[in-house]
Amino acid sequence: MAPEAKSEDLLYVANAYTVTVYSYPVGKHVGTLRGFYRPEFECSDKRGDVFITEGGAVFEYPHGGKKRTQTFTMSGYFANDCASDPTTGDLAIAWEHGRSKSYLAIYHHASGTPISYSKGGIQFLFCGYDSIGDLFADGFVGVPGRTVLVELPKGGSALKTVTFHQTLGGDPGPVQWDGKYVAVGDQANDTIYRFTVSSFKATLEGKTVLKGAQTLVQWWIVGSRVVGPDDVPSKVWYWAYPRGGSPTKVITKAVGAPAGVTVSRANP
Repeated sequence: MAPEAKSEDLLYVANAYTVTVYSYPVGKHVGTLRGFYRPEFECSDKRGDVFITEGGAVFEYPHGGKKRTQTFTMSGYFANDCASDPTTGDLAIAWEHGRSKSYLAIYHHASGTPISYSKGGIQFLFCGYDSIGDLFADGFVGVPGRTVLVELPKGGSALKTVTFHQTLGGDPGPVQWDGKYVAVGDQANDTIYRFTVSSFKATLEGKTVLKGAQTLVQWWIVGSRVVGPDDVPSKVWYWAYPRGGSPTKVITKAVGAPAGVTVSRANP
């Protein structure tokens, strides 16, 4: 890891076997984290700590750091996605055991034994917090899957189904607060749908089409940009957000079959 990395905003890209790190938004390669087989998806918290899912574990790294500081596991379960509550530092992880069991596990202050939530056979895929600590997660029920969106209100004790009428072309994608709306991805169509959610009802406010991608699964919204890794051509794209359209920048150096991405902010 380059010495200057700790003082810069950083882009983390989960590749086959490695996680490569770049200055953001410039895209200069500043480091490589090793010791992985197939890291998948990523999230980061307000301190800049980065969480990386791989199989049955989630690994935590400090911003610009080279060594893991924590490992989260749930025996017999596979980690899909994670999200950090900006109001408390709580960490949510979506765990699944095949198609039979799935939980959203909340780790208070990103440590200790979690409180786990499930609902009606939903297989949770992605999750994200809004600015006031409400947790949203998407997933599906049954085979073929019916897309669902749920909410755990801040301070709530149970997941609530969100009325959600948008049809997705395939598996649902990432869930992230974009500063104004709850953004939900459509993996098959490389599209981000933006919703206002009130009283457990989602109202579509607009959509962002990410052109040029071939195998995009996870993306990360940072202000007026969205960044996404593309597996087959081994590229990381930047798009304008919420305009979308054609990419505005591409990173190829040290990128190899990428799956997940996050942007970690430098500590103030």
